[in-house]
Amino acid sequence: MTKRITSTLLLVGFFLLAKAQPSKNDKNVFEFRGVWIATVENIDWPSKRGLSNADQKSEFIDLLDRHQRNGMNAIVMQIRPSGDALYPSALEPWSEYLMGKQGLAPSPFYDPLAFMIEETHKRGMEFHAWINPYRAVFNINKSSVALTHITKIHPEWFVTYGDKKYFNPGIPEVWQFTNRVVKDIVSRYEIDAIHMDDYFYPYRIPGKEFPDQAAYLKNSRGLNKEDWRRSNCDSIIRQLNATIHQTKPAVQFGISPFGVWRNKTKDPRGSVTKGGQTNYDDLYADILLWLEKGWIDYVVPQLYWEHGHNLADYDELVHWWNENSYGKQLYIGHGIYRAGSNAAWKNPNEIPYQINKLRSLPNIGGSVYFSSNSFKNNPNGWNDSLQQHYYVNPAILPSVLPQYKMETPIISKTGGQTYQIGTEGNKPLKSFAIIQKQTGVYSVAALIPADAKIINLNALGVIRKASNQYWLIAIGKQNQISEYVSIP
Repeated sequence: MTKRITSTLLLVGFFLLAKAQPSKNDKNVFEFRGVWIATVENIDWPSKRGLSNADQKSEFIDLLDRHQRNGMNAIVMQIRPSGDALYPSALEPWSEYLMGKQGLAPSPFYDPLAFMIEETHKRGMEFHAWINPYRAVFNINKSSVALTHITKIHPEWFVTYGDKKYFNPGIPEVWQFTNRVVKDIVSRYEIDAIHMDDYFYPYRIPGKEFPDQAAYLKNSRGLNKEDWRRSNCDSIIRQLNATIHQTKPAVQFGISPFGVWRNKTKDPRGSVTKGGQTNYDDLYADILLWLEKGWIDYVVPQLYWEHGHNLADYDELVHWWNENSYGKQLYIGHGIYRAGSNAAWKNPNEIPYQINKLRSLPNIGGSVYFSSNSFKNNPNGWNDSLQQHYYVNPAILPSVLPQYKMETPIISKTGGQTYQIGTEGNKPLKSFAIIQKQTGVYSVAALIPADAKIINLNALGVIRKASNQYWLIAIGKQNQISEYVSIP
């Protein structure tokens, strides 16, 4: 009889524990909150070329601290803007955006990428390494190009279109080279993801055809030219997916496409938009195929328009992407850089509206903002909105590629509001979190470093209330979470 009662109590206890946990769609607890940091043309970092090592580091720490104050938990850092590198590479020269001349290393030498990753992870934030797959020379009239740049070594791989030079996406050797670059990054650095933006085939220049006819004639594979171009992009994405996950299975692969996949007037699967150029028809990036085939782990469509826009309405597009994520992680790209550009973007409610809208949809897991410098002057008071309302509590990043199950933490009271915490096993641990439930709403009350052994709730800013419930969880390196343990 005692055994039966004990079993019943254990079952009831497990049921209550299960009910206590928020769903994975609870945006107050689980949410990606990222910022793009562009290095091309020194948009965000470093502020200008030729800064001292100390100034480069100081600027980066300042922007990280600003984003952390705003509640961000990830950065998307551009490390390969134009066939170059913001890190030491045997494959590509140092970027001109660092020291002012392509091929010129910092002096005295240091590795900016290793530094940036360390500082980012120190703050509990993810580091997504953003690379441009096809742009090779940003401006053929002005850009510094080193003798060791790949355009000098293999000029036959490149075409000029407008004032830029591009890797020719139709040449298999280009795919192979890009895979070598990515494998080098993934194998040498503790990044959390490889990230690519919307620049596949370039946006069309009116009256000019992209000059890839020779490559098409040489290797058309029986396809018409438009399908051949899409096939080229499909091939490199499929290969990169394999390269990344074979090198380090836990590293994510994400794409941030232009906001319109295809207009409904061209395809019944498309959005009710009037995009002048689209991913599928102009950039030859079939994002839906990549999601459907599982070739990418997350997608961040750039929805840089306001709600109510007459050609590309934010509401229409955010709903469309919510319905076309194919089970992959979906975050929304916000055009915070547009603050003040028209009446809609002078409205302080625009970004709050966009956040509320995406949080109301089940398949959207967060936001990414373009770009870092836009936050410097608190546009429309949006820094305040994030700090005081939308991101007032920290959030746990979504678990995209978990490689192991996280062990349940152990917690014991040592006196007052002081506790000893830890885990019994040796699984890689990223952090602990205190989850609270207040008036039916879950939130993350505090994130705690993985090496913490003793915590004090008052010191963490967690003021316990009798009407609330509190739990401790352990978070793994890939953001997987343990069972919830009630805090006594």
